[in-house]
Amino acid sequence: MKGRRMWSDKTPSLELPLILPSQAQKHVTHNEALRILDVASQLAVRDGPTPTPPVGPTTGDCYLVGTGATGDWAGQDQSIAQWTGTYWDFIPPKAGWRADVAPTGATWRFDGTQWEPAGTYVDQLGVSTTADATNRLAVLSEASLFTHDGAGHQMKINKATAPDTASFLYQTNWSGRAELGTIGSDDFSVKVSPDGTSWITALSFDATDATVSGQSVQQSPTDTTPGRLMRADFGYGPGNLVGIVSETAGAPTGAVLEYGQNANGRYVRFADGTQMCWHREAAVSPGWATWAFPAMFVDNNYAQTIMPNPGLSPRCCVTGSKGVASVDFAVFIPTNGNQSAATCDMSVIGRWF
Repeated sequence: MKGRRMWSDKTPSLELPLILPSQAQKHVTHNEALRILDVASQLAVRDGPTPTPPVGPTTGDCYLVGTGATGDWAGQDQSIAQWTGTYWDFIPPKAGWRADVAPTGATWRFDGTQWEPAGTYVDQLGVSTTADATNRLAVLSEASLFTHDGAGHQMKINKATAPDTASFLYQTNWSGRAELGTIGSDDFSVKVSPDGTSWITALSFDATDATVSGQSVQQSPTDTTPGRLMRADFGYGPGNLVGIVSETAGAPTGAVLEYGQNANGRYVRFADGTQMCWHREAAVSPGWATWAFPAMFVDNNYAQTIMPNPGLSPRCCVTGSKGVASVDFAVFIPTNGNQSAATCDMSVIGRWF
């Protein structure tokens, strides 16, 4: 009833015994209340919940009694046990009570049913700022430190499925400017944005073979956009300066320079399409002969030189029909010559594409 005091023999929170009117031996009740306060106030225990009493406890030591208590603790599950020096005294905890484990600094909380580690589940945590339903952990600080307890430290960002996102987002005035991580796939990407709305994938590393793509990389063999990174298959270096030349739609796709030789002579091909062939043919009989090129030309629009080796008796060479794979030529030895055959130096320059 409103305005009427309801008397009880215990306090409502800690259940400390109260001294009642006309009570005899008041000191007993008073001392019992002090005993409970001695344990419950600034509760410090020697260990987390355990079902087994320790051996050789020290007077005043407190323990959290775990489930399935045995020995002197039997039947006192979840209680707080204090060694008085001669026997164990037990105090039942209330929901919300916290206990500090003195040797380790760990904290345990009684949820009304059992003791559980405090801080294992926190719905939101804000450090010098306010957390919310999206940013459940929020930190306002000049820096954040994650260090190691041993050899190293690993930060883990997990996502449920490959199409989800696990990334670091960098912002300016709460607007995104750069992001890196597995964004929408399991490929590792680096993205940038000028306004937080339009995004460009600068680099992307394929999760299967680690090959790289993105707008920061050459887009084609002819891409010379300033600031882009050179692709190994588009650019030139010690590994592909000399090799097999190739082209696609007139654009070089292979090495810069190709050299080769066979029974028909030697040749050099350049990445721009230029080709040179040369050969020395000995003992060419008078009359018409054919030189099969060591490498084919794209057409017969080439310049050629076929002439006798200097220093020998005068003779002349003339050319006949021209083809992409060979050329016909004639050797004429003057009647006053003393050789029946000629040594000819031959060269031709044109295009291989």
